[in-house]
Amino acid sequence: MIKTDILIIGAGPTGLFTVFEAGLLKLRCHLIDALPQPGGQCSEIYPKKPIYDIPGFPEILAGDLTKNLLEQGKQFKPGFTLGERAETIEKQTDGSFIVTTNKGTQHHAPIVAIAGGLGSFEPRKPLIENIAYYEDRGVEYFIKDPEVYRDKKVVISGGGDSALDWSIFLADVASEVTLVHRRNEFRGALDSVEKVQELKLLGKINLVTPAEVTALHGNKKLDGVTITSGDEKILLEADHFIPLFGLSPKLGPIGDWGLEIEKNAIKVDTLDYQTNIPGVFAIGDVNTYEGKLKLILCGFHEATLMCQSAYKIINPGKKYVLKYTTVSGIDGFDGTRKEAPKAVVQAIN
Repeated sequence: MIKTDILIIGAGPTGLFTVFEAGLLKLRCHLIDALPQPGGQCSEIYPKKPIYDIPGFPEILAGDLTKNLLEQGKQFKPGFTLGERAETIEKQTDGSFIVTTNKGTQHHAPIVAIAGGLGSFEPRKPLIENIAYYEDRGVEYFIKDPEVYRDKKVVISGGGDSALDWSIFLADVASEVTLVHRRNEFRGALDSVEKVQELKLLGKINLVTPAEVTALHGNKKLDGVTITSGDEKILLEADHFIPLFGLSPKLGPIGDWGLEIEKNAIKVDTLDYQTNIPGVFAIGDVNTYEGKLKLILCGFHEATLMCQSAYKIINPGKKYVLKYTTVSGIDGFDGTRKEAPKAVVQAIN
């Protein structure tokens, strides 16, 4: 049983910033996310795309924003349960909650903050007959450990940043990398497209376009794929097939938790973004209220106010006096301290 003060469901920007705001109040956080790494859409879908409306950053790449948020919160030592989806919630007699994931991991906390963005993300799967049979038998939708592909024959499908970036990375890991895309044009960062072109010329990436993987082969595990390009069918040996077609957001099991739902979003009180279940909050794109704007900066604001209410629930009767970090400094749970330099009292002759 993992115990914490605030259990955050969703490790996107809003969830990650909650770690920092909770840490200022001496509250510990643990995060659950169905994706294999923190960052939500910023990490999985558009890590190399610039964001222009983050205060203090005229322009910042989505992936860099994730790195900065992780760096900002690491002093408060958050815990992570990644690659698992929050499945059930049970309210305890003392008002706390136990949240269990689809893999059976249990988490116990007095406060639950749902920061799941647009919901739990599920991979968009190609319409290939018997693809479900080969899942975890050579077909993967996420790359968790690149070493799994060491000296293997890998086929990747997709035309976005993820497909390009992983093709480039695995070119130095796998024995053979084939990138398949249904169009000749790729929608990704220019430097990634140019790098794939370079690796193709060097013979380190096989590029097949316009084409699609249309069939999978193998008895107990994948050993080959059929690639269709126009009227031509190509049978290719493959140990792994990785379709990277993006993610489909769904509210998922959270929709069955008894929360008040409106248009696939969770209704909240705008005072502190608490749901109709006391102790359960919803912040960021997953919530809805009059005037709601689905912006990262709005999620940061909601996280800040939510943490203030969480503190009062966890510490009933205890008064918290808000102090600016420029005045109070920051004491990390790892023993570090950050503070502004003290003023020097010195006479001027």
